[in-house]
Amino acid sequence: MNSVFSQLPTTIFEVMSGLARDHKAINLGQGFPDDPGPDDVRRKAADAVLNGYNQYPSMMGLPELRQAIADHYRRFQKADLDPDREVLVTSGATEAIAGALFALIEQGDEVVLFQPTYDAYVPLVKRAGGVPKFVNLRPPHWTFTEEDLAAAFSARTRVVIFNNPLNPCGVVYSRAQLELLASFCIRHDVVAICDEVWEHLVFDGRSHVSMLSIPGMRERTVKIGSAGKIFSLTGWKVGLVAAAPDLMKVLAKAHQFLTFTTPPNLQVAVAYGLGKDDAYFANMRMEFQRSRDRLSYGLSERGFSVMPSEGTYFVTVDLSGFGLKDDAVFCRELVLKRGVAAIPVSAFYTINPVRHVVRFCFAKHDATLDAALERLENMQSFIDGLGNSP
Repeated sequence: MNSVFSQLPTTIFEVMSGLARDHKAINLGQGFPDDPGPDDVRRKAADAVLNGYNQYPSMMGLPELRQAIADHYRRFQKADLDPDREVLVTSGATEAIAGALFALIEQGDEVVLFQPTYDAYVPLVKRAGGVPKFVNLRPPHWTFTEEDLAAAFSARTRVVIFNNPLNPCGVVYSRAQLELLASFCIRHDVVAICDEVWEHLVFDGRSHVSMLSIPGMRERTVKIGSAGKIFSLTGWKVGLVAAAPDLMKVLAKAHQFLTFTTPPNLQVAVAYGLGKDDAYFANMRMEFQRSRDRLSYGLSERGFSVMPSEGTYFVTVDLSGFGLKDDAVFCRELVLKRGVAAIPVSAFYTINPVRHVVRFCFAKHDATLDAALERLENMQSFIDGLGNSP
């Protein structure tokens, strides 16, 4: 068996969701909304499967969807993309990340990663033959310095994976931070795989800045988006990839031998959805921001130290004020004794983890959030009881 996968533990998302199911807990761990998603987009998918084409579509993606992706990014991010040569549709953003790594690195090449990091990155880097090099981000700001990058980049660096906005910590990185990272990519001749799946989930009047827009990065950026995140349809797994033609030629070949294509009815529906008016995207952000505020306020009222969430579905809390130093124990006991599932942020680290931060998902109905907050009353008694936990 391949050692990369045979030695991996079960993902923390499956562990915590399994505990939530077994103990009938409220699941604020795994990042999915409990809303069914926009009705008109779902109806487009249903109509397309009943009345549309259901055989193999183009390996690159339906032409109408590739055009819609180019139009969408021109409208929202001022990106000028050729839909025929610079846009690819994949079966989810994770497939896009895997394909990009398989296309761009060889055995022994170094890949810079930022911890805490989406848990698929490290196994995929290793499976592609790469060597992970880590930049450790620390609370409460989760930012990086020139010195951090200098310690991670080397003559063997070929790729950096950069998640912006950042899951799990909800950071939306500024143009200045992107320019700093870009300067290292240019200096070391590195390609940036930019996981921008949360690009529409930014709050408080912020705007997402794509690495594609940074001077010097247009020809060395692979931009990855997610229709599942844009439309709160996380099970659809439709990835949106943009890259310059020389990169795209190789990305497409890797994709060809992974999933080859993506269900055509979902592509039709996503093409429709990407053309929705600006009000849809503004209202979506407003509703998620309201849910963020509702959960953040409730957690603060119950004694949690809530860190800022500038984007994504997630808010994090610092447990150190409670005197706790093991987020995994806290999360396990929270499910068992209070019936609420969360995710320990230490699970997003490979080395030198932060162990006092927990992630909650706020992409839920008000009733779900309120029910969870009810179960989090009198936290001090819960904290005191952790001293007796095995």
